[in-house]
Amino acid sequence: MISIPAHFTAEFLFPSSCPLCGARVSTDGELCADCWVGFNWIGNPKCSVCGYPFPANLDLGTHPICPHCYQMPSRLKWIRCACVYDDVSRSAMLPFKHGGRIQYARFMSRAIMWAMRDIPEYPDLVMPVPLAWRRLFHRGYNQATLLARPIARALGVRMDLTSVRRRYRPDMGHKTASQRSENIRGVFSVVSPDKIHGRSILLIDDVMTTGATLNELARVLKRAGARAVYGATFCRVVHAI
Repeated sequence: MISIPAHFTAEFLFPSSCPLCGARVSTDGELCADCWVGFNWIGNPKCSVCGYPFPANLDLGTHPICPHCYQMPSRLKWIRCACVYDDVSRSAMLPFKHGGRIQYARFMSRAIMWAMRDIPEYPDLVMPVPLAWRRLFHRGYNQATLLARPIARALGVRMDLTSVRRRYRPDMGHKTASQRSENIRGVFSVVSPDKIHGRSILLIDDVMTTGATLNELARVLKRAGARAVYGATFCRVVHAI
């Protein structure tokens, strides 16, 4: 009797499929070509600090800076986002974040790692943006943790889930940038400063809307002695500047 390896049997019975449309793909969890091209992936040119995408036909040199970063420097040393938050990315993000489609984390985390290819240094820690216990209990998972885990594994660094706590605040919804900054102020607290002091930290989240959440978390981490704070998300809202 011929012995067939278990992984070939599994592939025959459960062929790899695109998590969004179900089409056959070569690697489990990856997007098919049709779904991949539907996303507005962020390439060059972009802001060298926050990753804001500029029109493709502009020649802005090797280290362009967007007006927002020029006028109001971020507390993060560097931010990258894989794609623009639009109808296509929203159709994947909302089920992932609120509908239990945690299998989307695989292609989203891979996209984040692609966006991070010019990171200035390997971080000492990877930290998913924390959820308040009340929201974590209601949702059942922290989507940022699902994205951060494979990234920390790929970088070969520790993922920190316990050094920062977050107080509950109502969803920020459609608030303005200034309202978001005010609403998020004071929600994070560092409970293990010894794990933060002197280290470079990569923050991971699903969506960046105005940057208020990442900036506030970076503020408390740097106050606790973090050497540098970087950030990466799957998608970002792009406002006209």
